[in-house]
Amino acid sequence: MKVLVTGAGGMLGRDVALAAANAGHEVIALARTDLDVTDGAAVSARFERDRPGTVINCAAWTDVDGAEPAEEEARRVNGEGAGNVAKAAGSVGAKVVYVSSDYVFDGTKGSPYTETDQTGPISAYGRSKLSGEEATAAACREHFIVRSSWLFGIGGSNFVETMLRLADDHGEVLVVRDQVGSPTYTWHLAYGLVRLIDGSAYGIHHMAAAGECSWYEFAREIFEQAECEVKVLSATTDMLGRPAPRPPFSALVSERTHAIELPAWQDGLAGYLAQRGAERVTT
Repeated sequence: MKVLVTGAGGMLGRDVALAAANAGHEVIALARTDLDVTDGAAVSARFERDRPGTVINCAAWTDVDGAEPAEEEARRVNGEGAGNVAKAAGSVGAKVVYVSSDYVFDGTKGSPYTETDQTGPISAYGRSKLSGEEATAAACREHFIVRSSWLFGIGGSNFVETMLRLADDHGEVLVVRDQVGSPTYTWHLAYGLVRLIDGSAYGIHHMAAAGECSWYEFAREIFEQAECEVKVLSATTDMLGRPAPRPPFSALVSERTHAIELPAWQDGLAGYLAQRGAERVTT
């Protein structure tokens, strides 16, 4: 199958393009400099030229705090851009995958969210991702909306890198203990997405690492696996005073009968650290 990946220069897009190629698909990997998803005419023209069988939309505004004072800009990428991609995909008979977020929920449920739970984003970023879900569903009948959580991977800024950098610089870190989610390795998610496009289970899917933890617990596991001697201090969300509100509990599980299950978050972390070490040796 010919698979077109938007946002292929990003952390997830990079892995999706590699995973699709490894699965034997013909891959067209487009970074933001190759295709701006907010330009509907350019998206349509490119899809008409390439005529993919599936489009995996990884183009996204990912700066959660930065979206608070720039909600329209975030919505233009995550919402309108997603609509442009889905519409153009539908016009050439392609399936489309939109990668969404656990932040479409308010986090008050107290247990992991399933596909049928009521959304209620509390941040500008979350609202922009929900608008992308709605735009994708409205524009292309053959759509997959895949919500994931707390992504980390090679080739982009992420929590693991931030923790390791702070450990090197300061020897101690301060991490929130009252936000819980499912940290997901982009390499695992990428393979899940590529498996998904081989079928026709259209609609919403939750695809995140198995298990759940707080950011504080995640940080402790990072340092344990990386064998770093670091003092880990805990704080509340209110103490840190970040611009964007976060859902306090946004772990995800799937209630689908044949759900694509990803490995545990601890296994994802181990895989990431191994990949990170291997890439540093070769560069």
